[in-house]
Amino acid sequence: MNRTLVKAMAELNEDIVIEEVKSLIKNNVPVLEIIQYLQRGIEIVGKNFEEKKYFMSELIISGEIFKEASQILRKEFPLNTSEQGNFIIGTIYGDIHDVGKNIVATVMKSNGFRVIDLGTDVATEEFIEAIKQYKPKVVGISCLLTNCFDNLRECIQSIQNKGLRKDLKILIGGGPLDEYVRKYVKADMLCKTIQETVRYCKKLYRLD
Repeated sequence: MNRTLVKAMAELNEDIVIEEVKSLIKNNVPVLEIIQYLQRGIEIVGKNFEEKKYFMSELIISGEIFKEASQILRKEFPLNTSEQGNFIIGTIYGDIHDVGKNIVATVMKSNGFRVIDLGTDVATEEFIEAIKQYKPKVVGISCLLTNCFDNLRECIQSIQNKGLRKDLKILIGGGPLDEYVRKYVKADMLCKTIQETVRYCKKLYRLD
């Protein structure tokens, strides 16, 4: 564990985060390992937010720092040949959190998926149109607000009503989500870690 990077990310120290990321790359530390350190720091940011030690501004700053680090790391990724297929991801409407979503998108790209990132506050119709256009086997929907659970349920039900669930798996992720919520919104899989998401998607696409 690189405590320096984790601590810098948790304390929103942009200069040290960028310096440490560059140093780790120079020392041939795997990209996914570096991302795990950043993720750990962001988890601490999230915990501080829950405990009201941090506020929305700190969450936004953490997202911007991660984006900057991602720009550096992206140069180290293998070329994305889209061998694994398309992966759609977005944050459900009513929710503007994007840090977790961005981490998943970055890691999925590094694993050879073509990622279609719809952004945050994504309306049901936007998910439906993207599914029709890109015909993925997997859609990831992020949700970090408990008052958006019904939005998540409505979105998934609408996708099903349009007849698009036959060959499609819907993954959900986000801090407050648990297995009870997964069943309530009728998602196929709850992914609590990035590794779970990657493993699940790779296994699914190997079924071709």
